[in-house]
Amino acid sequence: MVGAGSGLSTAAGLTYSGARFERYFGDFQQKYGIQDMYSGGFYPFETLEEYWAWWSRQIYINRYDISPGRPYFDLLELVKGRDYFVLTTNVDHQFQLAGFAKERLFYTQGDYGLWQCSRPCHQQTYDNEAAVRQMVAEQRDLRIPTELVPHCPKCGAPMTMNLRVDETFVQDDGWYRARERYDDFIRRHKEQHVLFLELGVGRNTPGIIKYPFWQMTYHNPKAVYACLNLEQAVCPAPIEGQSICIGGDLGDALRDVRATLEQPR
Repeated sequence: MVGAGSGLSTAAGLTYSGARFERYFGDFQQKYGIQDMYSGGFYPFETLEEYWAWWSRQIYINRYDISPGRPYFDLLELVKGRDYFVLTTNVDHQFQLAGFAKERLFYTQGDYGLWQCSRPCHQQTYDNEAAVRQMVAEQRDLRIPTELVPHCPKCGAPMTMNLRVDETFVQDDGWYRARERYDDFIRRHKEQHVLFLELGVGRNTPGIIKYPFWQMTYHNPKAVYACLNLEQAVCPAPIEGQSICIGGDLGDALRDVRATLEQPR
């Protein structure tokens, strides 16, 4: 059971600040004072044309104009041939790009590749690739053409990102099917020898991956909890005897584990 947070994508090179941010968003930084991609997603742009100039660019570089980072390929090799499932708060599609089976993934917090009604008037999401590529190609002076601003096909309200930031987040049919598959995986392995592998999970949303993994390990004597994290490789005292905590660069750790398992015995 893999639980993946933003640290996994950071290890794969998808950083939201520093040189990468300045390369793609230097113009936004100069005009608005935005310092990183995360905070930029909450910036109160005055117009929808500016809002979608920002978001189309952020979606494009983190969802469409990318290749999977090596940590994802190393992880895929580690789970091949095993009964696995991935629970992730990441929204950048790296797992599927790397070759993980879609039916073994649960994106709890949304997907950069999906839009929804901002109200929302209905529980449906919409693929955005074609629209995003057009917005990126035609934006000028940090604005997109007004005719490219997306609106809900049912009520006419502005569209927005399908990202969990408040109670308006749309959980569509695909979201519920993925949750059912996750619940089924947990049920089937409830009393079996299972590894709860936590990768790059921070403190923003510990209730989604970290705390459930701790609890399930505690209640299953056959379970093992493994935490790989740059700065927060920790576990609670009650499961210390069932835990492996590895601090340091996540990419290096996955590469080393893969190399060790591939050595002839």
